[in-house]
Amino acid sequence: MRVLECVINISEGAHTERIHALAQSVGTDLLDLHSDADHNRSVFTLAGVEAPRVLARAALGLLDLTQHSGVHPRVGIIDVVPFVAIEPSTFDDALRARDDFARFAAGELGVPCFLYGPERTLPFIRKHAFVDLVPDHGPREPHPLAGAICVGARPILVAYNLWLKDASLETAKSIARQIRSESVRALGLQVGPFAQVSMNLIDPSVTGPDAVWDFVERHAAIDRAELVGLVPARTLAGIDRSRWAQLDLSADKTIEARLARRNQSRG
Repeated sequence: MRVLECVINISEGAHTERIHALAQSVGTDLLDLHSDADHNRSVFTLAGVEAPRVLARAALGLLDLTQHSGVHPRVGIIDVVPFVAIEPSTFDDALRARDDFARFAAGELGVPCFLYGPERTLPFIRKHAFVDLVPDHGPREPHPLAGAICVGARPILVAYNLWLKDASLETAKSIARQIRSESVRALGLQVGPFAQVSMNLIDPSVTGPDAVWDFVERHAAIDRAELVGLVPARTLAGIDRSRWAQLDLSADKTIEARLARRNQSRG
């Protein structure tokens, strides 16, 4: 049986009634929801392959990219749709789900889709989309209201933000440049009154939340940590329990715990 997680990033984080409607559309397949008004972005962690299609249809009916503003980079309303294989599923299962979703979104919704994974990275798409890179599926021009979708297959990662205390945007950008590596992608952002180092820990077995906290703290005081979405149980197990609260981690915030809860709710 395929067990897939899909972590859809929707370009809407400010209007709670819209976010609630989107959450309601996917029911018990919603494992986690994280919204931020300054980013104007919501991260929906979903189970399976049908819920992402339901959410995409709902988002296309509710949202308009031409009315969107926010500090986070984006190419579309349904901005990023990565499929992640959870054991016993394999990366090939995630690739098939990715390709099936891209064909669906291009065919049924009319939204151009760029693929990432083995072919190219998500940052590459953000830099080159509609400049010198044409969509893999769908129209060659952005959808007038929805833009485009980046559809991917990837291993499990941890999306993680560190909010700095009394630090400038330039400090956050400098830290982001220094912390970037093969296992960490990072941006320095101004989020309301705070500077933030926003990261994707793309190999949390190499560089986890505790390691990036310690690195950033050597360069600036940290106001707080923020886990965006869920964390693998094995990543949590590798971190001293006494630090979980500081790092915004808990046993309930693991992928495995939320999948088990969803399965119980379904009987």
